[in-house]
Amino acid sequence: MVIDFWKNLTTISSVAIGNEAVELVNKYKYLGTYIDDKLTFDFQVDDVCTKAYQRMAEGKSPFCEILRSPELPLLSKEGDVTIGGAFSIHSQITQPPLSFTDTPTRLTCSSLNLREFRFAQTMIFAIEEINRSDFLLPNVSIGYRIYDNCGSTLSSIRAAMALMNGEEWTEENTCSGQSAVHAIIGESESSSTIVLSRTTGPFKIPVISHSATCECLSNRQEFPSFFRTIASDLYQSRALAQLVKHFGWSWVGAINSDSDYGNSGMAIFLAAAQEEGVCVEYTEKFHRTEPEKLKKVIEVIRKSTARVIVGFLAHVEMNNLLEQMSLHNITGLQFIGVEAWITADSLITPTSFRVLGGSLGFAVQKANISGFADFVIKEFWETAFQSIKMNRSYVTSYEENLDLIEIKDYNDDVAELRYSGNIYKAVYAVAHSLHSIMKCKDNEGCDKTVRVSPWQVVESLKQVNFTIKNGDQVWFEGTGAAVARYEVVNWQLGSDGSVQFKPVGHYDASLPPGQKFVLRTEAIIWPGGNTEVPVSVCSERCLPGTHKVLQKGKPICCYDCVPCADGEISNTTDSNDCTKCPEEYWSNQNRDTCILKTVEFLSFTEVMGKVLVFFALFGELLTLLVAILFWINKDTPLVRANNSELSFLLLFSLTLCFLCSLTFIGRPSEWSCMLRHTAFGITFVLCISCVLGNTIVVLMAFRATLPGSNVMKWFGPAQQRLSVLAFTLIQVVICILWLTINPPFPFKNMKHYKEKIILECALGSPIGFWAVFVYIGLLAILCFILAFLARKLPDNFNEAKFITFSMLIFCAVWITFIPAYVSSPGKFTVAVEIFAILASSAGLLFCIFAPKCFIIVLKPELNTKKHLMGKAQSKSL
Repeated sequence: MVIDFWKNLTTISSVAIGNEAVELVNKYKYLGTYIDDKLTFDFQVDDVCTKAYQRMAEGKSPFCEILRSPELPLLSKEGDVTIGGAFSIHSQITQPPLSFTDTPTRLTCSSLNLREFRFAQTMIFAIEEINRSDFLLPNVSIGYRIYDNCGSTLSSIRAAMALMNGEEWTEENTCSGQSAVHAIIGESESSSTIVLSRTTGPFKIPVISHSATCECLSNRQEFPSFFRTIASDLYQSRALAQLVKHFGWSWVGAINSDSDYGNSGMAIFLAAAQEEGVCVEYTEKFHRTEPEKLKKVIEVIRKSTARVIVGFLAHVEMNNLLEQMSLHNITGLQFIGVEAWITADSLITPTSFRVLGGSLGFAVQKANISGFADFVIKEFWETAFQSIKMNRSYVTSYEENLDLIEIKDYNDDVAELRYSGNIYKAVYAVAHSLHSIMKCKDNEGCDKTVRVSPWQVVESLKQVNFTIKNGDQVWFEGTGAAVARYEVVNWQLGSDGSVQFKPVGHYDASLPPGQKFVLRTEAIIWPGGNTEVPVSVCSERCLPGTHKVLQKGKPICCYDCVPCADGEISNTTDSNDCTKCPEEYWSNQNRDTCILKTVEFLSFTEVMGKVLVFFALFGELLTLLVAILFWINKDTPLVRANNSELSFLLLFSLTLCFLCSLTFIGRPSEWSCMLRHTAFGITFVLCISCVLGNTIVVLMAFRATLPGSNVMKWFGPAQQRLSVLAFTLIQVVICILWLTINPPFPFKNMKHYKEKIILECALGSPIGFWAVFVYIGLLAILCFILAFLARKLPDNFNEAKFITFSMLIFCAVWITFIPAYVSSPGKFTVAVEIFAILASSAGLLFCIFAPKCFIIVLKPELNTKKHLMGKAQSKSL
């Protein structure tokens, strides 16, 4: 029993359980394990060490012993310091049958991957170059241990354990905890690199990858000792979205490897594509070991409408996809590739160009390592490969890799190598770190007594900054990655019919925005040998004059093009909305430009204006002719029968009435608006006043014939003039008040018609307008009543009959004018008003003066005093 008194320290004198005393001790041994009162394991450790020393002294067995056989490197060389390497020199692995009764046999690798083999050769070349250098690690030799993981995560773990443990069967001394290598170069794929980094991470062994681009590896908390001489996929994925956007491809398909590399890169691309307004029709993924999923991907591609496919695939998955597309004869699609496969020689087959011809993608810049081409043909096979044959412990490894001999004299691919430059930089980065740790000096060399630990290399790598012989600067940013620089390459056929990866641009993330991307579009050859950029959209582009309306249930790139509404425009392609024109503007017929609205007013030049002017002038002419006729016959009894002054004044006022109608025609201005309404009001009051005066004269004349009547002396010529003046003066006062308080003014009416402006005269004060109008109406009604009362007077003197008809016409015209004026739109309002003026004026002219003109011109014998004084039976109206 253990009792913890840590929180409440008390002195226990004795403990009893069931009346039996319990012994109190400071330490106790149980099942070989010591437990003390401080809960430490000092006694346990001391006891284990004591026993270990005793057994070592007796020589009974070694302290450390490897179970089974150690994992042997493919290529190795001893040195003062050692760099490990892990590459997929073979891309396929055959797992032995697992019976769980016998020890499994060794894994068998096949299918040589030339590009990965070049990586191993590049690493050895860089190490040998450093070993010959007098400036970098001058008196220190670098060894190497290179493993082939055969493109398998399982083999990656075995390689990682071997790089840490070494290859000795036993260790006679105590465990030192020192790994067999000081740094590891590799691996090529992100998933394998993640496995390698997680395995070596707790031991702080630096891992420098040349092509693992997964953004997840930028996490310094999870991968603190990971570095890479290639940029993260964060930049490449965003650059892919920008490339797709640049060529106007808004409808694309996306396929990625079902791995850390593919899933991480595709996730970044999808987010960037959404920001760029690019829609992804489908997103599919598969792993190289999942042929059923690959068949599903092929079916999706066949049914899709997207003509552009973004392939975020490792070269192995891309090779599998290429085989299936060639088998199903799927051609003519535009592939956008990533650095993992866009320049992979393994994809070049007799049928691959039919599928991938015209592909566009990002590639690592070419290596350009001087001397490497000669090394891979001669020196490598004389030194590195011969060491395998001479070491009998590597016989099995040698026999399994005889396929390497087949490429002994081949170096045509060296000029196209790209990732090899990253391996070259990685080896030199480790060498510069060791140079700093071992305190190397130009004349004195390096201090070989310094014990180099992997964690020291990790810290030193964070500080390296140097330039290799081809001029490239090498340093690691905060996430352990290099600066993002890519070539944009295009799959083209050369003059000899061979497939070439032709550079057509570049991308540099270190440059300012707007300068990162440089493309030579004219140098690109598209699928099928076309020179025109292929089109891949869900919906055709909306031309100016239309705007996009999203289709229900579909991505934002699928839309209908709907014409802009009246008064709205869109002057750009693929406009999301239409812009409303300014108030005085209207959209043109194509709905892509705002034009000034048509200004409408009743002008002298249009047909309606000309017709109204004609009738106004015609009425004016008739009035003048009547006036001339009356002036010529002013001394005749017919003219003098009533007050001739009122007749001439009436003719004058009618002349003004015909003329004032002309003020309503033409472009409204501030003066014309004030003139037209006031002139109309005053002239018509003058006209009605004269008619009213004539009516009163007729009535008074017959009243005067009654015995004892003095009426005419109260309504003689002077009183008639004063009455006309008084009635007219009242209208003048009303007009002055109207013009003073709130006069009419020109107004642009944009509410009645949307597409045009009606230029009209606003009333200013509606009360003023209706006061003028009502006053005219009252005088007309009064005149009509008086004339109606005089209808039974003798015919020879009965002018009231004609006045009654004239007032009847006048009132009818102006009563019908009111609804017509209110309901008539635009310039027709003015036309209705002019028509009312002309009609009422003509009615007065014809009804009052036509009978008199008839007698004067055609019946002069009736124009006598005798006839006018004769009495006849009155006829009723």
